[in-house]
Amino acid sequence: MTQNPFLISPEQLAETLGRPGIAVVDASWYLPAQNRFARAEYDTGHIPGAVFFDQDAVVDPASSLPHALPKETVFAEAAGQMGISDTDTIVVYDGMGLFSAPRVWWLFRVFGAEDVRLLDGGFPAWQAAGLPVETETPSPTPAVFDAHLDRDAVASLDEMKDWVEMGGRQIADARPADRFAGEATEPRAGVRAGHMPGAASVPIGLVTEGGRLKSPEALRETFAAAGVDPDAPVVTSCGSGVTAAVLSLALASLGNADVKLYDGSWTEWGSATDTPVETGR
Repeated sequence: MTQNPFLISPEQLAETLGRPGIAVVDASWYLPAQNRFARAEYDTGHIPGAVFFDQDAVVDPASSLPHALPKETVFAEAAGQMGISDTDTIVVYDGMGLFSAPRVWWLFRVFGAEDVRLLDGGFPAWQAAGLPVETETPSPTPAVFDAHLDRDAVASLDEMKDWVEMGGRQIADARPADRFAGEATEPRAGVRAGHMPGAASVPIGLVTEGGRLKSPEALRETFAAAGVDPDAPVVTSCGSGVTAAVLSLALASLGNADVKLYDGSWTEWGSATDTPVETGR
């Protein structure tokens, strides 16, 4: 089977660790209900040389939305201070295997990085392989990250309104099925429960298994069963733009080059007063 071009195995990373042009990023982030604390876990142990990417900090400070896409200058400054250049091979991982890392994989790509990989199986797979872990916080040499936002990869609220009303692009929602159906209360205050009319429910648990992306065959079956053509234009959404990137990764892994991510996601849509909301499965 052809290796997924977006993944790198723990053993492959271990062979290149420490070489010039290799940047490793801990992109762990957790929902409050998960009761895990990313920075504290990073301090307890991480891949040698890995820098911590704070997904709550590298955002647009002017936006009221969580995880709002930062401006190019903000992202360039943050990446540069982490010692990461847009020409590096950037390897991203998280503490659950495959949960929050795809968002940072997507961020680096959307801002112009040439070669961004995800550690297959994440930090759990690294530990299971018996590979070294360190507690020391690295002091990277500042680098230059030349950030150019690929605006075609990002969907806006106005675009979402058009697609919901007129069609033309499939919408894949990564939230759990009970939140999609409006059967569970949204975790953020003031956000209505339910989903966008016409959206398909594709919870990320359906495209992952054991902290890894499922096989291409299983991914195709999953999307098809949800009513999504994985080869046609898709926009991914979730609660706040983090786990939507898991679906974006899955679709890109199937060769779909026309995938947008709705950055505002359900927090924006469900908070608005002029957006239609449906419930039910």
